[in-house]
Amino acid sequence: MFDSVSLYRKMLTCRRVEEAIAGLWQEGLISGEMHLGIGEEGINAGVLDHLGDGDAVALDHRGTAGMLLRGVEAAAIIKECMGLEDGLCGGMGGHMHLFSKDHLAASSGIVGSAGPTACGFALAAQHLRPKKVAVAFFGEGAMNQGMLMESLNLAAAWDLPVLFVCRDNGTAITTSSPAVTGGSLEERARGLGVSGKNISGVDVEVVWHEAAVMLDRARSGKGPSFLRTTCLRPQGHFLGDPLIRMVHKPVAEMKPRTGPLVSAAMSSGGASIAQRLAAITKIMAMIGRTARTQLGSAHDPVLQMRKKLKITADDLAGLEEEVELTVKDALEQALQSLPAGGEEATK
Repeated sequence: MFDSVSLYRKMLTCRRVEEAIAGLWQEGLISGEMHLGIGEEGINAGVLDHLGDGDAVALDHRGTAGMLLRGVEAAAIIKECMGLEDGLCGGMGGHMHLFSKDHLAASSGIVGSAGPTACGFALAAQHLRPKKVAVAFFGEGAMNQGMLMESLNLAAAWDLPVLFVCRDNGTAITTSSPAVTGGSLEERARGLGVSGKNISGVDVEVVWHEAAVMLDRARSGKGPSFLRTTCLRPQGHFLGDPLIRMVHKPVAEMKPRTGPLVSAAMSSGGASIAQRLAAITKIMAMIGRTARTQLGSAHDPVLQMRKKLKITADDLAGLEEEVELTVKDALEQALQSLPAGGEEATK
């Protein structure tokens, strides 16, 4: 049964945990790139709410929310992101390689690898755990990876109980996806024998109901499905994305770039003036497109779900306070695991 309050709690928890992780990254307590799933909460919660014991999930480099929704402790995930020995994977995997055998959950930074991983989970379920399913999460850019196409084909050929979930934000890192992807993704899946559908990932209720149909289909032995869900990602491909920085701090970020751009435009050699102007126009269009797709209330799945809740203001405040306290406690546990002087050493 669709439970709006329960789903909102899950979505809000994912949002607050990832915001806490972002804060640690900004403070220098997490090194390397950081890929967040903010803006995808409706997709993650809407699909994973249907999974139970014995079901499996294969995640990509944005696996934090998926792990949380499968029941992995937030503190263990945060510690892993910080590279601590008592993290989920002993601090050896980081946020892109989260694994939990107990929860049948695995993630990888290799683009498209969720496909073959989910097929492996599904094949095991087919032989060892009847009525159990596997779910694969990936971005639209992964649909151009051979291993994912092979996974769709294999799943169809063997009637594997797997749901392929594509989170499409229209951008493959910094490249507009339509510029490098031909045709319709759901038609591509159908061409390989996998039932495909396209929906908005902003409305968790829509995602929940569609996922219910597809997962029931898989559990009953009718084979795999492909669900393309559209979304927006306010942080860009990773925290510190230069396009996002230009939108938030245009003067500070554009100042060091203005000189080289003007110099290149006025240079006597190289491309024609028309070509240079076209290139600059393209750059400005990318910045403008980024500005337009910054997460606003209309595209924020958490805020949209919050508006639909039919509970009292006091109950809502209590729920949100509980989530805040839970995340705060997980964050404090992680910080307490830092070695003496560790906070300064990581900066």
